Amino acid sequence: MTARRPSWVDDDLFPFPSRFADIDGHTVHYVDEGSGPTLLFLHGNPTWSFEFRDVIRALRARFRCVALDYPGFGLSTARPGYRYLPEDHAQVVTAFVCALGLTGITLVGHDWGGPIGLATVQRRPAAFTGLVLANTWAWPIGDLHIKAASHLFGNPLGRVLIRRLNLFVNALIPAGHRLRKPTAAEMAHYRKPPGVPGASAVLPGRITASRDFLAGVEAGLAGLASLPALIVWGDADFAFRAKERRRWEQTFADHHTVVIEGAGHFVQSDAPREFAAAIRDWRSG
Repeated sequence: MTARRPSWVDDDLFPFPSRFADIDGHTVHYVDEGSGPTLLFLHGNPTWSFEFRDVIRALRARFRCVALDYPGFGLSTARPGYRYLPEDHAQVVTAFVCALGLTGITLVGHDWGGPIGLATVQRRPAAFTGLVLANTWAWPIGDLHIKAASHLFGNPLGRVLIRRLNLFVNALIPAGHRLRKPTAAEMAHYRKPPGVPGASAVLPGRITASRDFLAGVEAGLAGLASLPALIVWGDADFAFRAKERRRWEQTFADHHTVVIEGAGHFVQSDAPREFAAAIRDWRSG
């Protein structure tokens, strides 16, 4: 479909052609780089496919790297009335997989990309052959520190602060990088997408409010337990810790774990070389 990439996107920082697809009335932006086994990259909040740029650059010589932006995030535009709920994003991703005819996919899910991606896998299991899970979860949250953050940023005042001050980007992106500091140009690419403050304001509250969706994804994990899984974990994450990593290891018998010491929540951006090497080595094993 016809859509234009905005002029503020730096071609050196994000050196991939932007593609757009009409998915259920949304204009969904994605990149599709390289050839070989397909990796489907799903981002979290408050980010977009930009966070995978260095990993894609490192892997596109050996893999087909597909990364999309959920409606309202990055360069994707949501249809009127879209609610930005994780269950809605999962429907869009499922439709995207079908529209592109993707098969033999390895899901690469980070943060909300974990439950959204795993819901997609449960709906289209024949299309997926493996999982890469990075600082994510897929069950109702019980940890007090995460539930407290969900209530703090998910209440009306928190949503206003996120929408008006882009609080999630300005606070969480720097806090989620522990090995490197995002540059001013990188931060600008997280701030400038016009829909992000509104879209990102919804998801914090959904950590607790989308309990039924998360419980459904959790219930479906047993059906995916035979899939090979790579667990890539930044061990200096402010949100997901060793307990979540161990739960993934218990869920998937055929798993390999790579702990990236000192890396923060945005592990794929904080340590892209190590992240890419983990996928490359695992797929070569």
